[in-house]
Amino acid sequence: MQKTAEAVSIGHPDKTADYISSYILDKIIKQDNLVRYAVEVMIKGNTVVLGGEVTTSAKVGDLTDWVKQALAEIGYDSKYAAQWGECVIDPDKINVINMIGVQSGDIAMGVDHDGWGDQGVFVGYACKSEGKINRELFLAKKLNDALYEKARKSKNLGIDIKTQITMNDDKIETAIVAIPMLQDEDLTDFIVDTLGKRPTNIIVNGTGRYTYHGSVADCGMTGRKLACDFYSVACPIGGGSPWTKDASKADLTLNVYARILACENLRNNDECFVYLSSCIGRNELPSGLIKTIKNGVVSYHDLWCNQKPSTLIKAYGLDKPVYTKLCRKGISGIQI
Repeated sequence: MQKTAEAVSIGHPDKTADYISSYILDKIIKQDNLVRYAVEVMIKGNTVVLGGEVTTSAKVGDLTDWVKQALAEIGYDSKYAAQWGECVIDPDKINVINMIGVQSGDIAMGVDHDGWGDQGVFVGYACKSEGKINRELFLAKKLNDALYEKARKSKNLGIDIKTQITMNDDKIETAIVAIPMLQDEDLTDFIVDTLGKRPTNIIVNGTGRYTYHGSVADCGMTGRKLACDFYSVACPIGGGSPWTKDASKADLTLNVYARILACENLRNNDECFVYLSSCIGRNELPSGLIKTIKNGVVSYHDLWCNQKPSTLIKAYGLDKPVYTKLCRKGISGIQI
């Protein structure tokens, strides 16, 4: 049976948007670990739009510098812009449009009493495989990470990278790579060495040319790469994007919690799914369910949880500047 998963680098414009928001949150949380933060980012060409809500005691000045620093961490710095010219974002020409307000007082009433800052449904997943994720996703991520590191050191390869792996049972049927190139470069041996097996089919840059990339070629938006950050098609994706929010938001903390619970309850099962829901302003979760699969046999167990947000936040260190690290790894990259 064929199964396919995709991964993208943080140089992809959607992930670049996620990273910028996560970077700003890390900067603020170093000063104020009680910050309330929900900031969406859109990036197109050399323009970055920030919109959302932030309530904090931190000193926050012109966000342009932080945006440039985030881009530089990804690899989009002045040197890279000089190398690629009009084909990529130029940090020296960045225009930041700031549309950030403060958190609604109606929401703050519940969060101030240690309730969740949002309501929603959340799904965690783990399986008996390397990284405790489905094999096709593990390999897509592994190949993407390797190509990104190679590109960071290259004078020919770009950092806006997509990889896609199709498995057919235990065989790697197709490996697809999209990676910017100034000149054609044969990556076959690198792909085979990274995957540890030779795919039946290898496709690099399906159109035959890929030079314009990042926000010059594509508009980036936060929250558009959840299938890559979570579990691909191995299970439903619950909640919204975790990368644009502080830990009082269920979209971040309960997605992390669901993944950790799935890993903990995998034990000798083949797969484990954890389903959670939250209510805004309350700490007790309205529902919780653990589903395990072993040799095709499905079992269900109710899960009752009244862990306060503050308890989970401290337990998993989410009151610290860990958000860019989480953004790089994705929820499915959390391992215990």
